[in-house]
Amino acid sequence: MATNGNSPLINSHFSSLLLILLAIFSSGSHIITGYGFSIREATIHDLQLAFKQKQLTSRQLVEFYLGEIRRLNPILKGVIEVNPDALYEADKADHERNAKAPKSLSGLHGIPILVKDTIGTKDKLNTTAGSFALLGSFVPRDASVVIKLRNAGAIILGKASLSEWASFRSLKAPSLMVGNPYVLSADPCGSSSGSAISVASDLVAVALGTETDGSILCPASFNSVVGIKPTVGLTSRAGVIPVSPRQDTIGPITRTVSDAVYVLDAIAGFDYYDEATRDASKYIPRGGYKQFLKAYGLKGKRLGIVRNPFFTSGTGSVQAKAFEYHFQTLRQGGAVLIDNLEIANIDVSLNATFSGEGTALLAEFKLSLNAYLKDLVSSPVRSLADVIAFNEKFSDLEMIKEFGQDIFLAAQATNGIGNKEKAALLNLAKLSRDGFEKVVRENRLDALVTPGVDAAPVLAIGGFSGINVPVGYDNKGVPFGITFGGLKGSEPKLIEIAYGFEQATMIRKPPSFKPYIV
Repeated sequence: MATNGNSPLINSHFSSLLLILLAIFSSGSHIITGYGFSIREATIHDLQLAFKQKQLTSRQLVEFYLGEIRRLNPILKGVIEVNPDALYEADKADHERNAKAPKSLSGLHGIPILVKDTIGTKDKLNTTAGSFALLGSFVPRDASVVIKLRNAGAIILGKASLSEWASFRSLKAPSLMVGNPYVLSADPCGSSSGSAISVASDLVAVALGTETDGSILCPASFNSVVGIKPTVGLTSRAGVIPVSPRQDTIGPITRTVSDAVYVLDAIAGFDYYDEATRDASKYIPRGGYKQFLKAYGLKGKRLGIVRNPFFTSGTGSVQAKAFEYHFQTLRQGGAVLIDNLEIANIDVSLNATFSGEGTALLAEFKLSLNAYLKDLVSSPVRSLADVIAFNEKFSDLEMIKEFGQDIFLAAQATNGIGNKEKAALLNLAKLSRDGFEKVVRENRLDALVTPGVDAAPVLAIGGFSGINVPVGYDNKGVPFGITFGGLKGSEPKLIEIAYGFEQATMIRKPPSFKPYIV
């Protein structure tokens, strides 16, 4: 679940953070290898070309990222744990490349990747969802997306931090205590905060996040990176700490659309351990998704704009002006904009209480989490009830007084999928069918265009896909994005649109680490 609430400014920490900032800017760039190749802001294609031309090794790349993590992570807190075997994996990749092993031909071979700390890895890393309750637990196997990454030759660099329990413990919990690399006082948004922060700050080139409702799209928007929320089931959720099997999805967070697509190609596909992938795999095009990286991908695309409620506030603001300007950018790229559309009952769809989303998620969370915990090889907790008890026992450690665990308690009070939950699920299906799906089909839309995370609930409750691309920075320097959302399986068209827009604008810029702004 996405979280978006300004973290409190802690004055007592200001001077220490200022000292860290001084260290950041006085420590040198550390971006050039002995061969003159700049790692900073490099794309996957850049890195692979440098490998090929022997300007860079995977060991040098991992060493660079580990150095950046040591330098920047004390203030950004984007990485919760580093893989102690990362350099060993890098040496292995270098050996495979030098030996011209078939595996080395993969686009992700030798590329370090951070995965959100809900994504299981059967190695020396923990998988905790940011909670002490799961520290020391052992997963039975790598998450299926991790298996696919390893098979592609990627290096698991470590675990990215997150809003604890993917923002599903308490309504009062923050995204992260510190972190937006553009303006340090700004919210990085959650729950895949660490993945977005780390990619934006060059602690890694690419990362994986998870989304139930906005948890990829929101941090991507707030940290000026690209995030793909795939159709539910397009990527396996097996081995990932769940919220809702009906809404959960795993997707890439990167600095460019092309990098996100390279990762999506690697992790999409059928998985025996996740039944939803059986149906969704039919959406994967022959030849994969890279073929849709077209510079002129906007041409002929029909894009819908729902003014109310998505573009009604902030008239005259930097954001409003940016969106109006880029509507014209979309037209100049050959897209056809169908303006002033309406989605039936949109106010209900956007409200988790009225739509029934909250009711459904509480019951689904208890059922799916209990099943996940039961499957662990060993764990201090085996059920949601155990987690709640752990939090109460170690209330200081888990900051129960400050943030509580009201969502956990509400979920624990559920008793499976009863009449109330069935009614909620029927209502969610009706809202999707009569709302977003109807507008898209009747107007023959390729995508709906919305600001950042604003339409996330609409995409979430229907299992639909979306891509966020950077679109601008507000008057304080905080990033905001634009999201292109489509029906299930619409990734090929969304990639064409997102890539075409990105290539036409090239808005993203590296973070500035501006100090706190009240």
